[in-house]
Amino acid sequence: MELEVRHLRALCAIADTGSLHRAARQLGVAQPSLSTQLRRIEHELGGALFTRERTGCRPTPLGHVVLGRARPLVAEMHALVAEARTAAATVDGPQLRIGSTASRALAGWLRRLRARNLEPVLQMDVSPNALLRMLADGQLDVAFVHEVEGSPLRIPPELELRVLMEREPQFVSLPPDHPAAAKPEVSLRDLAEDRWMVDPAVDGEWDAVQRMFRAAGVNPHVLHGDYYTTDALVATGEVVAVCQPTHVDGPTMAVRRIHGDPLGVRLLLAARTQEELDAVYPEVEEAYEEVALQAPGYREWLEKTGKAPNKSGRPSGEGHPMPVHVRT
Repeated sequence: MELEVRHLRALCAIADTGSLHRAARQLGVAQPSLSTQLRRIEHELGGALFTRERTGCRPTPLGHVVLGRARPLVAEMHALVAEARTAAATVDGPQLRIGSTASRALAGWLRRLRARNLEPVLQMDVSPNALLRMLADGQLDVAFVHEVEGSPLRIPPELELRVLMEREPQFVSLPPDHPAAAKPEVSLRDLAEDRWMVDPAVDGEWDAVQRMFRAAGVNPHVLHGDYYTTDALVATGEVVAVCQPTHVDGPTMAVRRIHGDPLGVRLLLAARTQEELDAVYPEVEEAYEEVALQAPGYREWLEKTGKAPNKSGRPSGEGHPMPVHVRT
C-alpha cells in the first residue's frame, strides 16, 4: 500500500474531529470503511497513530510526527486545487486584460465588467506611456490612462482612443486642520509656504506642476514620493499635493478646488479597435460618474460648469483621434 493524499486527509480529519464517527461524516464515508483504512495506514507505517478511548481518538507520539508532515501537504494540495480551478475558470471564460493608472473609478468599472461575466485582469502602472506600449504590443486589451496637460503622450498610431472627460480639473489635498481647508477653494499663494509632494515617475506630472507654480508666481519646496506616501504625509500634516477631484474629504485629508483650475486633464480610454472600446466604454463612464457624484466638491464643480463625462466618448475633429491630455 502506498500512502496517497486521501489517506493523509483522513488522518487529519480524525485528529481534528477527535472521533472516527465524526471524521467519517466529514469525509463522506462510512465509519467501518474509515476504520479499515486507518488500520491499513498504521500497518503500512509500522505503528499506531491514534489511541482509541471512550472519549475519542488521540494521536500517539508517532501520530503527532506523521500529522506534522501530513498537514502541510494537505494544505498545499488544497491550495493547488483552488489555484488550478481559478486558473481554469479564467482561461475558459471571457478574459479582459485591463491596464490603468490610478483612478477611483476602477473598482466600479471592474464590478460592472464582472456583472457581464467578464473576468478583468488588472495591470497597474504609474506610466501611461508604458501601458500604451503594452496595449500596442498585444499584452493588454484596453487601457485607461492619463496624459498630463502640456505633456503629450507617445500614442502608438495603431491605437484607437475614446475621451471620457474633455478637461478634468485637478484639486489639492491638504491636512484637515490646514488654515486653507476652511475655504471651499484655495489659492496657490495660500499654499506657497507648504511642502508639496509629486511623484516624478508619473509621465509629465513633475513638469506640469512646475509650470503651474511658475504661472502663479510661487516657488514652494517640492518633495518626491509615490501616491501612497503622499496620502500618508498629507494625513500627518507634512505635505500638500495635487490630487484627483474624485477624492473625498475624510478625517485625514481635506480636498479643495484650486482657484482658477490651473491644472486640467482629459481622461482617455485606448484599445486596438473601436469595437473593443465600444465593449467597455459604458461601464467606465458609469463608474466614473458614480465616484464623481460621491465627491461633493467635484459634484458642485460639475453642476456649476455644466461639464459631464463624454457620452459618445468620440474625440472631436475628423480622422484619427488627436492626442489628448489626461490624468486618471
